[in-house]
Amino acid sequence: MSQAETTYAVTDMYENPALYDGVRTRRVLAFFIDYSLILLLCIPAAIVVFVLGLLTLGLGFFLYGALFFLVAIPYIGLSLGGRGQATPGMRMTGIRLERLDGGRIDFLFALVHSVLFWAANAILTPLILLATLFLDRKQTVHDRLLGTVVVRTDIS
Repeated sequence: MSQAETTYAVTDMYENPALYDGVRTRRVLAFFIDYSLILLLCIPAAIVVFVLGLLTLGLGFFLYGALFFLVAIPYIGLSLGGRGQATPGMRMTGIRLERLDGGRIDFLFALVHSVLFWAANAILTPLILLATLFLDRKQTVHDRLLGTVVVRTDIS
Protein backbone atom coordinates (compact mmCIF):
# COMPACT_ATOMS: atom_id res chain seq x y z
CA MET A 1 0.00 0.00 0.00
CA SER A 2 1.49 3.37 -0.99
CA GLN A 3 1.83 6.40 1.30
CA ALA A 4 -1.08 8.16 -0.46
CA GLU A 5 -3.33 5.10 -0.04
CA THR A 6 -2.38 4.80 3.63
CA THR A 7 -3.12 8.48 4.27
CA TYR A 8 -6.45 8.20 2.45
CA ALA A 9 -7.38 5.08 4.44
CA VAL A 10 -6.58 6.79 7.75
CA THR A 11 -8.41 9.99 6.80
CA ASP A 12 -11.37 7.98 5.48
CA MET A 13 -12.06 6.50 8.93
CA TYR A 14 -12.74 10.05 10.21
CA GLU A 15 -15.58 10.64 7.73
CA ASN A 16 -18.28 9.16 10.00
CA PRO A 17 -20.46 12.16 11.04
CA ALA A 18 -21.41 10.42 14.29
CA LEU A 19 -17.82 10.91 15.50
CA TYR A 20 -18.45 14.67 15.67
CA ASP A 21 -21.99 14.73 17.04
CA GLY A 22 -21.95 16.98 20.12
CA VAL A 23 -18.17 17.45 20.02
CA ARG A 24 -18.36 21.25 20.18
CA THR A 25 -20.40 21.23 23.39
CA ARG A 26 -18.26 18.50 24.92
CA ARG A 27 -15.13 20.40 24.00
CA VAL A 28 -16.31 23.58 25.73
CA LEU A 29 -17.29 21.60 28.83
CA ALA A 30 -13.91 19.84 28.82
CA PHE A 31 -12.19 23.23 28.62
CA PHE A 32 -13.96 24.43 31.78
CA ILE A 33 -13.21 21.18 33.62
CA ASP A 34 -9.53 21.22 32.64
CA TYR A 35 -8.96 24.85 33.51
CA SER A 36 -10.74 24.40 36.84
CA LEU A 37 -8.36 21.52 37.58
CA ILE A 38 -5.37 23.61 36.48
CA LEU A 39 -6.45 26.43 38.78
CA LEU A 40 -6.78 23.96 41.66
CA LEU A 41 -3.29 22.66 40.91
CA CYS A 42 -2.02 26.25 40.99
CA ILE A 43 -2.73 26.36 44.75
CA PRO A 44 -0.05 23.84 45.81
CA ALA A 45 2.26 25.21 43.11
CA ALA A 46 1.84 28.71 44.60
CA ILE A 47 2.85 27.35 48.00
CA VAL A 48 5.97 25.79 46.45
CA VAL A 49 6.80 29.09 44.72
CA PHE A 50 6.32 30.93 48.03
CA VAL A 51 8.77 28.63 49.81
CA LEU A 52 11.16 28.91 46.87
CA GLY A 53 10.83 32.70 47.07
CA LEU A 54 11.78 32.63 50.73
CA LEU A 55 14.76 30.34 50.09
CA THR A 56 16.05 32.50 47.23
CA LEU A 57 15.61 35.78 49.16
CA GLY A 58 12.79 36.94 46.92
CA LEU A 59 13.98 35.87 43.47
CA GLY A 60 11.60 32.89 43.39
CA PHE A 61 8.61 35.20 43.71
CA PHE A 62 9.08 36.16 40.05
CA LEU A 63 7.69 32.71 39.16
CA TYR A 64 4.22 33.85 40.21
CA GLY A 65 3.88 35.66 36.87
CA ALA A 66 4.29 32.39 34.98
CA LEU A 67 2.60 30.12 37.54
CA PHE A 68 -0.42 29.29 35.39
CA PHE A 69 1.78 28.23 32.47
CA LEU A 70 4.16 26.31 34.74
CA VAL A 71 1.18 24.21 35.83
CA ALA A 72 -0.72 24.09 32.52
CA ILE A 73 2.19 22.97 30.31
CA PRO A 74 2.91 19.70 32.13
CA TYR A 75 -0.81 19.11 32.73
CA ILE A 76 -1.65 19.37 29.04
CA GLY A 77 1.55 17.86 27.69
CA LEU A 78 1.43 14.77 29.88
CA SER A 79 -2.32 14.15 29.63
CA LEU A 80 -2.98 15.08 25.99
CA GLY A 81 0.32 13.56 24.96
CA GLY A 82 -0.33 10.39 26.94
CA ARG A 83 -1.90 7.08 25.96
CA GLY A 84 -5.47 8.35 26.08
CA GLN A 85 -4.72 11.38 23.90
CA ALA A 86 -7.08 13.37 26.11
CA THR A 87 -6.92 15.64 29.11
CA PRO A 88 -8.91 14.62 32.20
CA GLY A 89 -11.69 17.01 31.16
CA MET A 90 -11.79 15.49 27.69
CA ARG A 91 -11.95 11.99 29.19
CA MET A 92 -14.84 13.05 31.44
CA THR A 93 -16.78 14.36 28.44
CA GLY A 94 -15.96 11.39 26.20
CA ILE A 95 -13.71 12.98 23.56
CA ARG A 96 -10.09 12.65 22.47
CA LEU A 97 -7.67 14.35 20.08
CA GLU A 98 -6.65 12.41 16.96
CA ARG A 99 -4.19 13.16 14.18
CA LEU A 100 -5.59 12.77 10.67
CA ASP A 101 -2.39 11.09 9.50
CA GLY A 102 -2.87 8.35 12.10
CA GLY A 103 0.16 9.35 14.19
CA ARG A 104 0.25 9.53 17.96
CA ILE A 105 -0.05 12.74 19.94
CA ASP A 106 3.21 13.12 21.85
CA PHE A 107 4.24 15.65 24.52
CA LEU A 108 5.67 18.18 22.07
CA PHE A 109 2.73 17.92 19.66
CA ALA A 110 0.31 18.43 22.57
CA LEU A 111 2.23 21.54 23.62
CA VAL A 112 2.20 22.98 20.10
CA HIS A 113 -1.55 22.31 19.91
CA SER A 114 -2.10 24.11 23.22
CA VAL A 115 0.12 27.08 22.39
CA LEU A 116 -1.73 27.56 19.09
CA PHE A 117 -5.00 27.33 21.02
CA TRP A 118 -3.85 29.99 23.50
CA ALA A 119 -2.60 32.24 20.67
CA ALA A 120 -5.85 31.87 18.73
CA ASN A 121 -7.84 32.62 21.89
CA ALA A 122 -5.74 35.71 22.57
CA ILE A 123 -6.51 37.00 19.09
CA LEU A 124 -10.06 35.75 18.52
CA THR A 125 -11.26 35.27 22.12
CA PRO A 126 -14.28 32.91 22.15
CA LEU A 127 -14.85 33.54 18.44
CA ILE A 128 -12.45 30.64 17.87
CA LEU A 129 -15.50 28.39 18.20
CA LEU A 130 -17.07 29.95 15.10
CA ALA A 131 -14.62 28.00 12.95
CA THR A 132 -16.27 24.78 14.16
CA LEU A 133 -19.47 25.85 12.41
CA PHE A 134 -17.79 26.06 9.00
CA LEU A 135 -14.75 23.75 8.93
CA ASP A 136 -14.92 20.03 8.22
CA ARG A 137 -15.23 17.70 11.19
CA LYS A 138 -16.01 20.62 13.55
CA GLN A 139 -12.32 21.58 13.67
CA THR A 140 -11.00 24.79 15.17
CA VAL A 141 -8.36 26.80 13.33
CA HIS A 142 -5.47 25.27 15.28
CA ASP A 143 -6.88 21.78 14.65
CA ARG A 144 -6.95 22.52 10.93
CA LEU A 145 -3.38 23.87 10.95
CA LEU A 146 -2.04 20.80 12.76
CA GLY A 147 -4.18 18.19 11.00
CA THR A 148 -6.06 17.04 14.08
CA VAL A 149 -9.67 16.34 14.98
CA VAL A 150 -11.52 15.90 18.24
CA VAL A 151 -13.72 12.80 18.12
CA ARG A 152 -16.08 11.04 20.48
CA THR A 153 -14.62 8.04 22.27
CA ASP A 154 -17.91 6.13 22.44
CA ILE A 155 -18.19 5.81 18.64
CA SER A 156 -15.84 3.47 16.80
